[in-house]
Amino acid sequence: MNDMSSASHRKIIHVDMDAFYASVEQRDNPELRGKPVAVGGAAARGVVAAASYEARSFGVHSAMPSVTAKRKCPELIFVPPRFDVYRAVSQQIREIFADYTPVVEPLSLDEAYLDVTQNRKGMEIATEIASEIRDRIKQTTGLNASAGISYNKFLAKMASDLNKPNGQAVITPKAGPDFVEALPVKKFHGVGPATAEKMHGLGIETGADLRQKTLEFLVEHFGKSGAYFYGIARGIDDRQVKPDRVRKSIGAEDTFSEDLHAYEPAREGLQPLIEKVWDYCEAHEIGAKTVTLKVKYADFNQITRSKTVPSPLAAITDLQAVVDLLLSPIFPPRKGIRLLGVTLSSLERRSPVVEPQLRLAL
Repeated sequence: MNDMSSASHRKIIHVDMDAFYASVEQRDNPELRGKPVAVGGAAARGVVAAASYEARSFGVHSAMPSVTAKRKCPELIFVPPRFDVYRAVSQQIREIFADYTPVVEPLSLDEAYLDVTQNRKGMEIATEIASEIRDRIKQTTGLNASAGISYNKFLAKMASDLNKPNGQAVITPKAGPDFVEALPVKKFHGVGPATAEKMHGLGIETGADLRQKTLEFLVEHFGKSGAYFYGIARGIDDRQVKPDRVRKSIGAEDTFSEDLHAYEPAREGLQPLIEKVWDYCEAHEIGAKTVTLKVKYADFNQITRSKTVPSPLAAITDLQAVVDLLLSPIFPPRKGIRLLGVTLSSLERRSPVVEPQLRLAL
């Protein structure tokens, strides 16, 4: 497997911790074990950041408004997030990754891509590497991880969901196209609810339907994402695993299936975006000084509002406060809002802080 000329020769692992924040809380507090737990705020405008598997059985999931979660599961226990602890555990996990390969691309505190085509252990079989990594994570942190193994990032990501929790799956080059063909497009990584709805409107329900569309058709309807959709419909994804580096900005946005006219739904829609960009900053130990709010109206006109603070934001609550400051003045809106986005810029590495070694109960 030394021939790197073909993407199908690559060995990519996607490691995804199982219900990471909630699992850390259950590990550190025995009273929470076996109970439905949500990490997040229980207040009226709170949003679930993570849910334990016990909570998920009631239909509770991340990005859900806390009031909805409580209605679905009256016994739900809310605990506030402890990002300092999650970050410390994430660092332990990354040290394990580094024993196998320097080519690691963190996506957040709880998931990462690893390119193990050539690895430090000289191991030939990627599934064995994934299994060994998962065992070491369990031994070191007391937490379960799932993994997906394939020849590209898209399929590795999809595979990591197949045997959750605490499992792994492999999608081989031979099986890749058939796997994608049978998959509903709404389950594709990178296809959000609004894009899935647009695909459905074009008669695209599955990977097989997507594969029938020409490149020109997909570019016409989905812009620069069209070429990506054309490739993954055929099991092709040439994106490289990119080791950690400081970006100029990090953003997230969402197009809503129905236009928003009131402040509360808009704020609820922004919360998952806030958590996504903050999670990236935590995972990469990056600070941000500038927050930009993007608003696109029903007529496709858009505005941006920005605020720069003197020093990097220290906590997610600080980011939420800045977003609230930017969002409030646009209400009531002149038209319905179809898209909202949050971008962080003026990024810089956080200064290393010497902290006492955390003693983690296993």
